[in-house]
Amino acid sequence: MTTLTRRRHPDRTDCWHVFYGDVHVGTIARAVGHPNTAPQWTWCCGFYPGSHPGEHRGGSAETFEAARAAFDAAWRVYLPKRTEADFQAWRDQQAWTAEKYRRFDRGERVPAR
Repeated sequence: MTTLTRRRHPDRTDCWHVFYGDVHVGTIARAVGHPNTAPQWTWCCGFYPGSHPGEHRGGSAETFEAARAAFDAAWRVYLPKRTEADFQAWRDQQAWTAEKYRRFDRGERVPAR
């Protein structure tokens, strides 16, 4: 069974992308711009394409550990509603976007989908 893994964002030491296999399924990060009296961590669970925006979940927490626990709880509800086709839709979109930018870099036109 595939497990969740976290990878640090390359430009932010206080931000982790959460992956399920090769699919980016969420983020846990220190909140930017929050006053010190507000929760300092945010999390979001979900991916698109592959699910509807209303299915995404997110929130804030006082600590990284609390944000991680909230993400894990949301993921346990979110994952059973996904199919392999949902994950493949995300992979297909990533491949299309990468090809589009390769063509831009070569000065080529991008064909309509």
